[in-house]
Amino acid sequence: MTVVEPFGLSVRDQALEADVRTGLSAVEAGLLDATKSEVPFITEAAQHLVRAGGKRFRPLLVMLAAQFGDPYAPGIVPSAVVVELTHLATLYHDDVMDEADVRRGVDSANTRWGNSVAVLTGDFLFARASHILADLGPEAVRIQAEAFERLVTGQILETAGPRDGRDPVDHYLDVMAGKTGSLVAVSVRFGAMMSGAEDRVVDILTQYGERLGVAFQLADDVLDIASDSHESGKTPGTDLREGVPTLPVLRLRAIADADGRPEDIELVALLESDLTDDERHAEALRRLREHPALEQARKDTVRYAQEARAMLAPLPECSAKAALEELCDAVVHRAG
Repeated sequence: MTVVEPFGLSVRDQALEADVRTGLSAVEAGLLDATKSEVPFITEAAQHLVRAGGKRFRPLLVMLAAQFGDPYAPGIVPSAVVVELTHLATLYHDDVMDEADVRRGVDSANTRWGNSVAVLTGDFLFARASHILADLGPEAVRIQAEAFERLVTGQILETAGPRDGRDPVDHYLDVMAGKTGSLVAVSVRFGAMMSGAEDRVVDILTQYGERLGVAFQLADDVLDIASDSHESGKTPGTDLREGVPTLPVLRLRAIADADGRPEDIELVALLESDLTDDERHAEALRRLREHPALEQARKDTVRYAQEARAMLAPLPECSAKAALEELCDAVVHRAG
């Protein structure tokens, strides 16, 4: 048994391990090639986050899904490069919107070069992803376009907030399905589709990917509150300090609205106050860690991961299926 990133995924099949490692190495080379420009400054900015590393979660899913067909088919590595370029491009844009200072342990592009360069670099990465997609055929272009539309729609809905009468938790879960689940779903869809897997298998893996993507994001929400050392590079409570209403906070608000307990209402007020003050931030983090809302958010995470795992049941037993199942277990483990 050997370990392949992300999450220390255990791979018990040497042939599968070799395929995954070879594929991810090719993706890494493809990312560097796709982010080169005749203008040295553009190359530096475009490769800023590529060279900073990352889990390469989406390319890994492409490689595992490809095992259900021909894992050496020519479209697999390029499609993995496309989904990772798209993901990286959204990070450049997200950091501008969130006014983030750090990404993956290095200065964010907007901190280093300003908002305009960061936004335009994200656009450059989208353009390069589209160029690669064009060689993968019109169906791949359509699938990516639909996923990108969902991703952007999710971001807009998050910014706009829930409409009157809409449950904030349901709204948030829909946002996560668009923002994160859509591109994770495309990752496994591309892997299976490019490998020539049966349509039934492609559909199963696509549904698995969307649920896994939501679970992955919800686990991050829990980690932001519960962890002492956040694996994404953010310090605990970063979302709290920035006033981002993640799932534990939304669950707390729902409990406070339903039960009306003074201590819950007081905690909601604390979370909505200025948490740039270190002492107030530490108190908010401590109290939310002890609140049942955090455990409810954990249960939500586990539910999505279990749904993702259950989607795989009709697939034949193989090492790739076992690895995809283990990814679900790894997300649950991350959430505690």
